[in-house]
Amino acid sequence: MGLQVFERGDLPRWARIQRTLFSEEVVDVAGAVAEAFRGADMGALVRPGARVAIGAGSRGIDRYAEVIRAVVAELRGLGAEPFVFPAMGSHGGATAEGQLEVLRQYGVTEAAVGAPVRAAMDTVLLGHEGDVPVYFDRLAATGADAIVPVNRVKPHTDFHGRIESGLMKMIAIGMGKQRGADIFHARGFDEFPELIPAVARFSLSRLPILAGVALVENGLGRLARIEAVTAARIEEREAELLESARRWMPRLPGRQVDVLVIDRIGKDVSGIGSDSNVINRYYTGRLPQEPSVQRIIVRGLTEATEGNASGLGQADVVLRRAVLAFDPEVTYMNCITAKTPEGARIPLTVDNDRQALHVALACCVKLTPGRERLLRIEDTKHLDRMWASEAMLDEIAADERVELLSPPEPIAFDAAHMLVD
Repeated sequence: MGLQVFERGDLPRWARIQRTLFSEEVVDVAGAVAEAFRGADMGALVRPGARVAIGAGSRGIDRYAEVIRAVVAELRGLGAEPFVFPAMGSHGGATAEGQLEVLRQYGVTEAAVGAPVRAAMDTVLLGHEGDVPVYFDRLAATGADAIVPVNRVKPHTDFHGRIESGLMKMIAIGMGKQRGADIFHARGFDEFPELIPAVARFSLSRLPILAGVALVENGLGRLARIEAVTAARIEEREAELLESARRWMPRLPGRQVDVLVIDRIGKDVSGIGSDSNVINRYYTGRLPQEPSVQRIIVRGLTEATEGNASGLGQADVVLRRAVLAFDPEVTYMNCITAKTPEGARIPLTVDNDRQALHVALACCVKLTPGRERLLRIEDTKHLDRMWASEAMLDEIAADERVELLSPPEPIAFDAAHMLVD
């Protein structure tokens, strides 16, 4: 491809840096789940012989299968008969088989967690919250005596409020399957801060949801908290855990970035491929917090995303290999349900990293030759190590939590003009 015309001289030098992020971690998952169950006095809530439906769904949660296995063991120890069901809206191509496959990717199988894993896309209509019909997974609503959602609490990528991504969202949207998720998203993200709590309260008042198991990750994407929260306290406690998750969440360093290079995006990293709270960009434009990022390069998709390229449209320049890995069927289903067709748009596409850097820089404004501000990250969930260009080092190194791992050096490419790792 004849893109040499955009080459603007030498690229800046960069250096490898390491940052100390919040790293408190749960070491013994089974022990932490057992302690959480005791803390919530789950023994007083679970009736012996009760069929308990465990809702599982979110991608990328650290040691998720271990958590589900421990929840199964605790419930069975209380005399219950647990089973697992997908609580993930339209994920997995909005089919039962696809959702079972998504759970399998998480390691959640009958053999791994010690309980049956059942899936169906059928729903029941619980009623209406205002003018919003509330749908719920039929297997859980009619085939269980009790329900326990298990989900991570974290800032959402598409909206902000007192309640964002967590147990309440899983109850309100994830357990509504594709039909419920589609109706919910049709209201628009601007209604989510009020609608998620309202619909979740509606479901909590009409279904035997005993408690939820809330998970919070540290700055390295590892489990830092596991709590069992009774139904009456879910909303209050989730809001508190969200504030912890927000404090612990890693951010990009610096005040301004000209070009951000992201090695990979995917649904296992973030619901929209790369977390908008990190890149400070959403489909509608740049977000107000620092750093301001002018242009974004995406080099590829994660293997675990299995072609779901939702969020690729947030980038400005992508490598052709990312486009070739794009599966339209699963990506379109995801974007249509979420009412964000922007996420499936294809940015400027180039063949290699050298082209990507030159094209992205050519699309920037107010650059100083030799002082371009570049960052390269693995993905938005792993931000403890990265490459930063020389122009950013003084500012970044002023933070005592930052360590320089190498002196500034030229950006190295292999014979195919791809970045040398």
